[in-house]
Amino acid sequence: MSLPVVLPAWLETAVALADAARPIANHYFRSRLSVNSKADQSPVTIADQQIEAAMREILAKAQPDHGILGEEHGPDRTDADFVWVLDPIDGTRAFICGVPTFGTLIALCYRGQPILGVVDHPALGERWIGGTGLPTTWNGEPCQTRACTRLADAYLFATSPDMFKGADADSFTRLASRAKERRYGLDCFAAGLIAGGHIDAMVETSLQPYDYCALAPVIEQAGGKISDWTGKPLTIHSDGRIAVAATAALHGEILAALAG
Repeated sequence: MSLPVVLPAWLETAVALADAARPIANHYFRSRLSVNSKADQSPVTIADQQIEAAMREILAKAQPDHGILGEEHGPDRTDADFVWVLDPIDGTRAFICGVPTFGTLIALCYRGQPILGVVDHPALGERWIGGTGLPTTWNGEPCQTRACTRLADAYLFATSPDMFKGADADSFTRLASRAKERRYGLDCFAAGLIAGGHIDAMVETSLQPYDYCALAPVIEQAGGKISDWTGKPLTIHSDGRIAVAATAALHGEILAALAG
């Protein structure tokens, strides 16, 4: 399937969404928030809810024909060709602990495939944007992934080793043992660091579409490679296991290690 080039109006909308999210996130960051648990026991705060509500209001005016899939307020017309996938605060646990690596993730998907992504970090003032026909930028400046091609030379990140269960845990342990360094805890900030050329790889599991859709265009347009654990391109319907690498060669080594 041929993917459409990102239109200026879509980019303008994506930036408006990120701009709306930042002041709300920063207003509540390191404040005494009440934290509730969703059905899956993941935490949610008033900041998550207010940010998504603000973004949905913008989309209703700017792109009324597009669908929306948001973490906090669910699906709306997700059978449309174009669907915005929103994570108001990715890394809510980091957010409630006062750790500034939480982010806002914004993706535009065409028939299920991500074509535009924004990875924004309100507390840090850092923003990566990438899309079809739109090379990745960091705070408006072009950026590229590193030239790392060997797992033995790679700095590998995951949000937490606890996220890997059963056979996935065995796969991750095997992968991590072959990497140069293993580090944890950055959530979506690790994807930005890969796109910016600072680290080399990230592997995650148990993710939802709003956790990974925005990452795909940012990584790919910076020269990296991202897929599910079998090497298939990410879509809204992927199984939540992702492998991210600075180069195609490194990505191949990662998939081989995960497969055994």
